[in-house]
Amino acid sequence: MTSGIDSSPEIISQDVSSSSERQMSQAEISDSRIPASSAVCLPNFTALHSLVLLADSALPLGSFAFSSGLESYLAHRTNKSSSGSNGAAFHSFLRLSLSTLASTALPYVFTAYRRPSRLEDLDNDIDASTPCTVARRASIAQGRALLSVWERSFKPHYGEAKDEALRPAIDALKAFQYKLRNAVEDIPGLGINAHLAPIWGVVTRAMGLSLQDSAYMFLFSHARTVISAGVRASVLGPYQAQHVLAMPELQEIIRTLLEATWNTEVEDAGQTIPAMDLWIGRHEKLYSRIFNS
Repeated sequence: MTSGIDSSPEIISQDVSSSSERQMSQAEISDSRIPASSAVCLPNFTALHSLVLLADSALPLGSFAFSSGLESYLAHRTNKSSSGSNGAAFHSFLRLSLSTLASTALPYVFTAYRRPSRLEDLDNDIDASTPCTVARRASIAQGRALLSVWERSFKPHYGEAKDEALRPAIDALKAFQYKLRNAVEDIPGLGINAHLAPIWGVVTRAMGLSLQDSAYMFLFSHARTVISAGVRASVLGPYQAQHVLAMPELQEIIRTLLEATWNTEVEDAGQTIPAMDLWIGRHEKLYSRIFNS
């Protein structure tokens, strides 16, 4: 008994081929109506490439040598009995550390990015506003390292940019580096210092990053540094570290801090977690330590 529908392989193959050809023809007609300029939406590759460069864990800022107070915080805890409590303590410290950085340093990133001509004044102001010697030393070490990376690695590629939006930052870095190399301190400690936050703001503008990307990367890099310190302090494992970095909660913390400090002037910057200065400052008093701060 035969069916009314011919299901031979030859006819089915022909029907499929005919259908495919019709779909391809319709797609070609549809594509021909789309202007070439709107066919593909390309990102700003210069800014994207700059962001990837700054996100590289191999960026030689010396951040791996600092725990931002984590080592001292763990050592001064009274309850050290279980690994679970260590994990909870780490997450608590990470939130406090990010909050401290946002309230004390992030306004200098914003202002330096927006007004790079004030770089020297901002560097002097943040130095006067950092009473903790250990935190001050770490900030200067990383800021000078970033200046060296700009001078030796990034400047040959970004330093000749013709974009008028980038020139103020490039010129400010040039003038600041000249003064830093030729500075003579009449009074020890009152010369040019090169703190990380204002240097970061100006360098990221010179490299074409948006202010949002610059600020987000500043906080994210700090979180990554603290998490890396947690791995070396045996608080986290490498997989746990990546889990923390990928958490939506971390993104939300950073986003909330950016929104809260977006319009904060440097005159209003200040420590919101006073104990953080104590933990960082007490680091030098530890009997044994593996980090510089």
